[in-house]
Amino acid sequence: MKALILAGGLGTRLRPLLRDRPKPMVPINGKPFLEYQIEQLRAYGLSDLVLCVGHLAHHIEDYFGDGRDWGVQIAYAVETDLLGTAGAIKGAQCFIEDTFVVLNGDSYLEADFLGLIESHWQRHSADSRTIGTIAIVGVDDAAPYGKIELNGNVRLLGFEEKADTKPGWVNGGVYVLEPTILDLIPTGRVASIEKETYPLILSQNRYLFGYPVQGFFVDIGTPEGYHRFCRYVEKQVR
Repeated sequence: MKALILAGGLGTRLRPLLRDRPKPMVPINGKPFLEYQIEQLRAYGLSDLVLCVGHLAHHIEDYFGDGRDWGVQIAYAVETDLLGTAGAIKGAQCFIEDTFVVLNGDSYLEADFLGLIESHWQRHSADSRTIGTIAIVGVDDAAPYGKIELNGNVRLLGFEEKADTKPGWVNGGVYVLEPTILDLIPTGRVASIEKETYPLILSQNRYLFGYPVQGFFVDIGTPEGYHRFCRYVEKQVR
């Protein structure tokens, strides 16, 4: 199974820490953030990777190469123009044949990836209208993320934009998707999977399901999130 990491972001909020590096290469305890994601995927047997890169892509390609030093196989989908999360996935279409995994390149989620994949396969086998499964995280304050609305069967009903402070389920930045989603993403323009593609799926009476996760979750795209992940790593190596 292919696993895509969306690693093309600019990282404007982390600029003082990045200097001349792309956001996924921000250093944490002696190695780049992206390396932690690659090691996490490998630990679950996901070793056929596609890195969707753009801004300062050569830093990532020069560091990881073909991935053999990490026990994985890496291909690169390089964007000359940044086309958003959905656009980056569309740009990797030539690598995708079957069900695939996607990770946002600026967040880290401690999750059972095999359980997530199995949950998706069960849902998709039961009803082919199931296009994707999203790892979701329960938080005390969903305001910074935007809340996900679910029914009693953990099927997604909609996405609530960032609003008042309140607990709820939020997008954990890890997805299992069917290749048919590629037909719903426009070619050659900026598109957001969260704001455009997922709502389009729901509007067509196709299904997305949530997979609740209780593990550590952080967006490293802000200085606060970056330092929180640094503290998490320090605890793991003690």
